[in-house]
Amino acid sequence: MSHTHDHSHDHGDHAHAHGAHDDARAGKGLNARERKLAFAFVLTTLMMIAEAFGGLWSGSLALLADAGHMLVDALALLLAVLGAWMARRPADARRSYGYGRVEVLAGFLNALTQFALVAFIAYEAIERLFTPTPILSGVMFIVALVGLLVNVVVLRTLHGHDHDDVNVAGAALHVLGDLLGSVAAVLAALAVRWMGWLWADPVLSLLVSLLILNSAWHLLRRSAHILLEGVPEGLDTGEIETALREADASISNVHHLHVWQLASGSRMATVHAQLHDEGEGASAVAAINRVLGERFGIRHVTVQIDPGPCPDHSQDCASGQRRH
Repeated sequence: MSHTHDHSHDHGDHAHAHGAHDDARAGKGLNARERKLAFAFVLTTLMMIAEAFGGLWSGSLALLADAGHMLVDALALLLAVLGAWMARRPADARRSYGYGRVEVLAGFLNALTQFALVAFIAYEAIERLFTPTPILSGVMFIVALVGLLVNVVVLRTLHGHDHDDVNVAGAALHVLGDLLGSVAAVLAALAVRWMGWLWADPVLSLLVSLLILNSAWHLLRRSAHILLEGVPEGLDTGEIETALREADASISNVHHLHVWQLASGSRMATVHAQLHDEGEGASAVAAINRVLGERFGIRHVTVQIDPGPCPDHSQDCASGQRRH
């Protein structure tokens, strides 16, 4: 039985993509992309604190809801910074895959926190619909408008990054959703100021809470899927197996295929390959690595060559034999 491993995955990609030095690969300091993300995080956090204070001062639930949504944004940006930074830290004896999954764990806890936040906003909004409270619409409008401008600045800061960077793209979507929340808070302030519609504040707060709920649900589902080592989105194991069987003339069958990811964009795979009698293991391994890397974006691959029947009598091997 032969085992081979492809070592040409993420390390080379990071080095060429960012021109990283040894210190950068060791996770020391922040590169230019991470500094921009850190700036966006600090700006969003400061605005979140201002909106929370403004909401308590003015009595506006819409501002508090928008501050809650900004909390989601701030955590998403923090995850983007930490995820990019920690992914560059080398693996050690206790964490052979490195630290990339810290991002996923934090995202999972973030999503659970947001469900509690939505429940609080919904409870307060319903109570205020039945018992309206006075609102300082002038303070509410100024704070909401500043929040809207800050969201525009943060969105422009994130604009232009690599669209394949799922981490940054997710953070940008959070900020875009919060920008809509700030628009809702501005509209609520105008409705209270000029129309006297106190109900506009709790109603628009409920709309903002739905934005939070939608973001939290997608984050929870995605992070839980990664933690359960599910197949990365957009990949089909049946399609991968078919492609690998056709990758090289030396391959007679593939089975026991497992595909998962450590964090956003970090895809990995293990597979058993059975060869024809005249097949060469080196040729089969090279073909499997090439197909998985070029066609499916999987660059961390472990291949086991089975010279005869699969020695692992698991259901995966049995099903692979039936498909042959």
